[in-house]
Amino acid sequence: MVLDVATGVPTVLHWGEALDGAGPWGERALTYGTVDVVAPVTLVPCHGDGFPGRPGLLGHRRGGTHWSPRFVSAGHSVSDGVLRASALDGIAGVRLDSEVRLAPDGVMTVAVTVVNVGDTPYMLDGLSVTLPVPADELVTMHGRWGGEFSTQRIPWPVGAWTAESRFGRTSHEHPPYVWACDRGADEWSGRVWGLHLAWSGDHQTYAERLFDDRRHVQMGELFHPGEMCVYPGESHRSPHVIGVFSPRGFTPASWGFHREARRRRPRTFSSRPVHLNSWEAVYFRHEPDRLIALAADAADLGVERFVLDDGWFGSRRDDSSGLGDWEVSTDRYPDGLAPLIDAVVGRGMEFGIWIEPEMVNPDSDLFRIHPDWVLATSGYEPVMGRRQLVLDLSRPDCFEHVRDAIDRLLRDHDVAYVKWDMNRWLVQASGAEGKAASHSQTRAFRRLVDELRARHPRVEFESCASGGGRIDHSVLEVFERVWTSDCNDAHDRQRINRGASMVIPAEVTGAHVGPSPSHQTGRRLSMEFRVATAMFGHFGVEADVTALSDRDREVLRHGIGVHKRFRDLLHRGDAVRFDVDDEVVARGVYASDRSEALLSWARLESGASLVPRNWRLPDLDPDASYRIDVVSLVPDGEPTAPSRGVVGLAVRQPHWLTECLAGRPVSMSGRRLAVTGLEPPVTRPESAVLVHLTRS
Repeated sequence: MVLDVATGVPTVLHWGEALDGAGPWGERALTYGTVDVVAPVTLVPCHGDGFPGRPGLLGHRRGGTHWSPRFVSAGHSVSDGVLRASALDGIAGVRLDSEVRLAPDGVMTVAVTVVNVGDTPYMLDGLSVTLPVPADELVTMHGRWGGEFSTQRIPWPVGAWTAESRFGRTSHEHPPYVWACDRGADEWSGRVWGLHLAWSGDHQTYAERLFDDRRHVQMGELFHPGEMCVYPGESHRSPHVIGVFSPRGFTPASWGFHREARRRRPRTFSSRPVHLNSWEAVYFRHEPDRLIALAADAADLGVERFVLDDGWFGSRRDDSSGLGDWEVSTDRYPDGLAPLIDAVVGRGMEFGIWIEPEMVNPDSDLFRIHPDWVLATSGYEPVMGRRQLVLDLSRPDCFEHVRDAIDRLLRDHDVAYVKWDMNRWLVQASGAEGKAASHSQTRAFRRLVDELRARHPRVEFESCASGGGRIDHSVLEVFERVWTSDCNDAHDRQRINRGASMVIPAEVTGAHVGPSPSHQTGRRLSMEFRVATAMFGHFGVEADVTALSDRDREVLRHGIGVHKRFRDLLHRGDAVRFDVDDEVVARGVYASDRSEALLSWARLESGASLVPRNWRLPDLDPDASYRIDVVSLVPDGEPTAPSRGVVGLAVRQPHWLTECLAGRPVSMSGRRLAVTGLEPPVTRPESAVLVHLTRS
């Protein structure tokens, strides 16, 4: 990185490839038809400097004054890879403090702080971090419920591309990640920049191309009108913007996001236990004997954690009532949860439980006693979502009630794991004073998690928000796992999981073997394909395993064993993705020392070609020889064992695959695997092949 601190707020002159020298950096050309300055694209560019784009700081004092600041340098320091710089506007009474951190592995984090050094309140309407990105194209993330982490690739437009989330969470629709790249860059070639706002609330992303062709990305928290005020002597700090770069494509760039997530995580993992979640097995039909039978079958299959989902508390029989009443239902569990927990723990598993502490049903004891504890705007009928409202956690009495209720639950039961859900948008969410409360709610949510973690340091937490609605690097500071999507259809999950791998590491990515037919799509899929899809994440099961056929039970048992065999590699290695035909998802993981790899070739649909293009595997040790093995998706003794679970449509498969299936070792050099690759298997739609490489 090269930064100029003489511009008041620092300006990033360069971030990307390493340089052999830092200067000189000359002035840009000045053309006719503009003002007599070329305003720099500082970390917080200002209209008062003549900057022609969207300002990074928007604010004013009473009467609309001091709305266009102009900052001068007020000192800086550099130590241990961190630049700290201050800039002051003495007329507006505002100081901007910037912090830029560059980790030894090249990952950048930036935050800016607005300090009110005046004597009247400063209304803050917007604060963003701005970074120059000299790229040709944008790759943006979007999605929906059940279809998270989709991407679109567009030429960088003249003007601006923007995305906003006003839902009180990172959102399915516009998660705060954006990529920029050279024209034609792919997974393993071309310059790639990635940016992420580590914030779990409302946010905005703005990618702009100025009339002089300078290009930059702004990311920051989104404030509702009048929501944020910085009082005299106080300050407001932006969320971190995380930046990654690679000159070698998207896959190496994504490792930067993974490394940063691993640095931030709340604990070091020994291994990620295979778990079963009860939701799609029983939904709200809670019967202790049935759940104990489900736990017994789960343990027999090799499951290591049993998670009891929604429906165990209060009057909860469906989603219309009981939310907010965090007491065990006495009619459903007359002896409490102890018999079920004892059955789970007695079989060598951990016990986990579902909660949604930020929400309340109007039909609940809590709401009947405290109807004023919800985020709503006086005089208006609140907009409902899933027949629930949002509790105002910024109220001390409400916060303490929720905290103490969850604290009692965890104190009185042997709970090792909490699935923390959040199923409703914030809409017209006003606090007790009538002001917009999205920011204060997001801060209170984090404080609630922090206090519960401090009281129960051995409990692991999962972030769920109707699936992947709250996934960001701020959440990953306090949650050990995120639920990637409510869609357990393995066909759709292949692409969802591939998109998620661009920004979060496998060990925090919840991935479950769902039922067939899928409860979301109705699609019928083989157990082999469902297992192969869940393999490259934090493996789980979300189906009624007591109702499985004998064959599916054995395939699932075998698949759980395969995952356990490889999970140290899966959860510590470098996630990789490969450029293949659109109807195929090819991905996997390399050991950090490139001693081995586990790879997946998953065909989702029929393609234009009978035989897809070669599967090239870059970045292995070029001078080493790798033994190639097909990992069986069916247990030994299975009638289809000669094909090792490979469902093909070919008269003859590629030579390497035929030899592997016949038990004859095949080896290739890392260089050949990178340059010519493997001739791909010819498989049916909705089937997968797992390949293990071992350096000899």
